[in-house]
Amino acid sequence: MNEYSSKLLEIAVNELARLPGIGKKTALRLALYILKEDGSFAENLSSAIVKMRSEIVFCKKCNNISDAEICDICANNKRDENTLCVVEDTRDVLAIENTAQYNGLYHVLGGVINPMDGVGPNDLYIRHLIERIHTEEINEVILALPATVEGDTTNFYIYKLIKEFDVQVTTIARGVAIGDELEYTDEITLGRSILNRLPFESSIKRS
Repeated sequence: MNEYSSKLLEIAVNELARLPGIGKKTALRLALYILKEDGSFAENLSSAIVKMRSEIVFCKKCNNISDAEICDICANNKRDENTLCVVEDTRDVLAIENTAQYNGLYHVLGGVINPMDGVGPNDLYIRHLIERIHTEEINEVILALPATVEGDTTNFYIYKLIKEFDVQVTTIARGVAIGDELEYTDEITLGRSILNRLPFESSIKRS
C-alpha cells in the first residue's frame, strides 16, 4: 500500500529528501505546501531551478559561481584588487560578504585537501591561485579555510607554495572555533576574525 496515497507525491517527496538536511517529514511538508499553492508557484520554482542549473557558470577569475564569465565581485572596480582571500567554496564567500568587513577579492578553491575522500591538490584550483599571484598585483593572500584538519592541511600546503613570493600571507584569527565551517560562524565573530587576521607563520608556531 502506498503510504502517501499518491505515487506522484511519493516521487516528489523522495526527490526533495535528497537535499542536504531535508528528511522525509520535511520533504513531505514541502511537497504538500507546493501542492497547496497556486500552480504558478510550482512552475516558477521549477523554472528557477532549471535555469539556475543550466545557466550559472564559474567566474573565470576567482571560480565563484556567477551569471557571467566574470562575477560581480571581480568586476567591481571599487574592490581592493591587491588583497586575495582564499576560501573553500561559494558558501564562504557569502558568509564573509555578509560581515561587510572585507573589500578585497576572492579565490575559491572548490574544496580542501582530503585524502580520505580522494581529494588531492590537483583536484582544487591551487594552480590557478599560483597563476593569479604571478600575474596580478597581489600584496596579501588571506588563507580563510575551515578550522579543521583538512582546512589546516590545505592552508599549510598553499603556504609552502607561496611563502617565497613577494606577498604577505595571513590567516583569519582563531575567533572561529576549531572544527567550525565559516558558513556556520556568526557574522560578528567572522568579521572580527577577518579584521584581526595575523601572519600565517605565527599561526603555525601557535599550533
